[in-house]
Amino acid sequence: MNKKRLLYSLMILLAVLCAAVVYHCKNPNMASDYQSPDAIATHLSGEQFAGSESCMECHSDIFTTHLETAHFQTSAIANAENIKGSFTEGSNVLDLKDVRFTMKIEQDSFFQHVNIKNRAVEFPPSKFDIVIGSGVRGQTYLTWDGDGLFQLQPSYHTASDGWINSPGYPTHNIKRPINDACLKCHLTVATNLNSSKRNTYNKEKMLYGVDCERCHRPSLKHVAYHRENPEVPEAKFMLNISELPKQQRLDICAQCHSGLREVTLRGSPFSFLAGENLDDYSQNMETQTSNSSLDVHGNQYGLLTSSKCFQEAGTIDCSTCHDPHKNQRGQTAFFNQKCMACHNTATVECKVESHKMESVANNCIACHMPSFPSKVMTAQVGKDSLETSFFIRTHLIAIYEEEQWDQSK
Repeated sequence: MNKKRLLYSLMILLAVLCAAVVYHCKNPNMASDYQSPDAIATHLSGEQFAGSESCMECHSDIFTTHLETAHFQTSAIANAENIKGSFTEGSNVLDLKDVRFTMKIEQDSFFQHVNIKNRAVEFPPSKFDIVIGSGVRGQTYLTWDGDGLFQLQPSYHTASDGWINSPGYPTHNIKRPINDACLKCHLTVATNLNSSKRNTYNKEKMLYGVDCERCHRPSLKHVAYHRENPEVPEAKFMLNISELPKQQRLDICAQCHSGLREVTLRGSPFSFLAGENLDDYSQNMETQTSNSSLDVHGNQYGLLTSSKCFQEAGTIDCSTCHDPHKNQRGQTAFFNQKCMACHNTATVECKVESHKMESVANNCIACHMPSFPSKVMTAQVGKDSLETSFFIRTHLIAIYEEEQWDQSK
């Protein structure tokens, strides 16, 4: 009797196993094949980040072109590929009035060595840990001291292809802490460890560059769902930016391009999520300042919104002219087409003489959005030189005098 029961039990078990094998063969898209991605970081709202590489699975074209944008390249781990400053002898020194910095490679890592002139005090070298800046105009560098993040004094200046004193850096003996108000425009997310020490972070919970999830919100739920349901065409658990009200679309860009926004009303600089109202989280101390007098660095939003084009067209936002998924820098014909979409020959006539138009390569923005020196973004290129300004294109679209035109095109 016991033998019969044992045989019967074995037959049932074999049948279950056979059924499982058949099911697996007919249904290859099992949960094991579509495992949910691990959360790289968690937003203060509780939403979780999957990392932009997960976007490549379905959006490879957009992902590939986005890698070439200044947004994506605005921060990275410091290594030979990402650091633009030279560590070659003869080009690896920043010599200032009272201090000399020498950049050296040691065991595949990059270090800053400090020598204070007329003093015998020795300082330990500081490691290059994080690169800040795409390199279009320059780069600056951050170093870890435990969990604390600080800026190194030497920065790279693209125009001179050399080392300069970091803009606004006070003296050689002050460590400049980097808080999340500084990081928010260069990283997708950074997790602060201590509310009283705003420059301490979880090194393992940082997403470098301004990537997909900064504008489309943390996407772990979205990725997990579509891995398990690849046949569903509609995007689930994902923000559709095109359906947002105009101001909320603008707010996505304004979180970094509307000045320092030093007045925090809610949360931290990383609290805001696309699709929310930015003014609920922070305000700019320059709200009483005329937009026409705003500096060209950092407050492109304020300049754009005071432009006649913006005010009269009614439909313009940042994405009207910029595709955040592509590097469009220097594409004159592309931006001319954007202008001509509204200012075609049937509605407006350019009164500039043809030879003058040729002097700026028939570039609309060279005349109507020229580059101006920043009043706040300056740097000392050499130890005996005066501070020089970075030239940045204004977003105050207007008619400028000929001498103001951007002759750099």
